[in-house]
Amino acid sequence: MEVYAAMIDRMDQGVGRLLAELQAQGQLENTLIFYLQDNGACAEPFGRGAQATPRQTLPSLKPLPPDQFQYDSLPKQTRDGYPVRTGYGVLPGPPDTYIAYGQAWANVSNTPFREYKHWVHEGGISTPLIISWPATITPKKAGRISSQPGQLVDILPTIIEVASASYPTDFHGEKITPLEGISLTPTFTDRPLTRSHPLVWEHEGNRAIRQDQWKLVAKGASAPWELYDLSTDRAELLNLADSQPERVQALATQWTNWATRAHVIPSPFHQKKNLPQPPPRP
Repeated sequence: MEVYAAMIDRMDQGVGRLLAELQAQGQLENTLIFYLQDNGACAEPFGRGAQATPRQTLPSLKPLPPDQFQYDSLPKQTRDGYPVRTGYGVLPGPPDTYIAYGQAWANVSNTPFREYKHWVHEGGISTPLIISWPATITPKKAGRISSQPGQLVDILPTIIEVASASYPTDFHGEKITPLEGISLTPTFTDRPLTRSHPLVWEHEGNRAIRQDQWKLVAKGASAPWELYDLSTDRAELLNLADSQPERVQALATQWTNWATRAHVIPSPFHQKKNLPQPPPRP
């Protein structure tokens, strides 16, 4: 966690340099900035395996060109040719190490929410969004917290509205999938958001849908649905699915309709579990 804290400090300094440059160019006041993360804490065990070998004194691999990327989840080497070290006994931090902070620290980071990155319980998807736009969100309005839930799909509609742009319906004769989200600009002045449909998630078979305070969620493509009232149970501890089967069915139907329309299903995860498939799209 010391290394994790150091990474956050470095990122904070980097964001500060970006803001300082915008200020120097006279652009900060009218620049809309979104600051967010894409998921909750990560419980993946990268690098937390068996005993590792010590760092090599000389590079043994060919250095990487400045424009070459490493696409593996676990990088194989440093840019100057040292093998990346993992395993018990390796202290994270130096450029030749790659150590995840593990499930225990992820649990601390997510408390009191359930699950982690990859799943769609609150611990996997509930993260803060910080918005700055000094020309519109003035100091008198700034520094406040809105409890209204948003989603990543809301970012583009917000930008489109702010830029007075329009979203096309087709491109070179091909129909474009309509936007799923809504503009978040009402929250800039403490106005309520109005959605015509629920918030919906699917990630590698994990499923969820939220309408108002009600959230239906399942861990895995074949797992049973769980129902929670987030207005009183953000930690998702009291599963109300058995006591409210009609609400479960209604939300589950909305999820399936969305997943079919948004081309989420059929997916390999649903096919692998031999779940019922929707009719083919025309």
